[in-house]
Amino acid sequence: MSENYLAAEKSPVILASGSKTRATVLKNAGVEFEQISPRVDEEEVKLSMQAAGASAVDTAVALAELKALKISKDYPEHLVIGADQMLECNGIWFDKPVDMSHAKAHLTSLKGKTHSLHNGICVAKTGTVIWHHTDEARLTMRNFTEDFQDHYLASAGEPILSSVGGYQLEGLGSQLFRKIEGDFFSILGLPLLPLLDFLRGHKVVL
Repeated sequence: MSENYLAAEKSPVILASGSKTRATVLKNAGVEFEQISPRVDEEEVKLSMQAAGASAVDTAVALAELKALKISKDYPEHLVIGADQMLECNGIWFDKPVDMSHAKAHLTSLKGKTHSLHNGICVAKTGTVIWHHTDEARLTMRNFTEDFQDHYLASAGEPILSSVGGYQLEGLGSQLFRKIEGDFFSILGLPLLPLLDFLRGHKVVL
């Protein structure tokens, strides 16, 4: 019996994600859960969806469902949460930067523009998606100077490589923006309030 299986037996909820940020959001909300990272080829799914003319939000939903269903097959009695986020700016999709040079290129491309963060979140049980939710946040970056950009990248460091767009709004990344429209938790990658409503309906939280 695997270590993940033994851990999951302690909680009715599994977060099908390797994201530290999503796990922190859920933990801070007082939800008991276990975290298991699904092995899915996200890049292949994105390329396939894009080739088929799918929207960014549809792609986020597809990835969220894929993650949740993959884990749900092994833990059918658990509520498995899958989530994904897509960044879109002027029709272009952005992924997590692979290195600091790539992060700098992302910031340069997004500077002075408004982009959207499309979130898809779902819950699966017994290998079936039983709930899903979509959400969009719109963020406008200010026209920051190159000096500030260099200061930001040097100060924030490699942790920003785990964030699509190369920023972490909960930290120094807040200084990159002029205007934000949308739910803060959704920007972090987990639309928390609708998820809590769902979990409350299933007696997971009070």
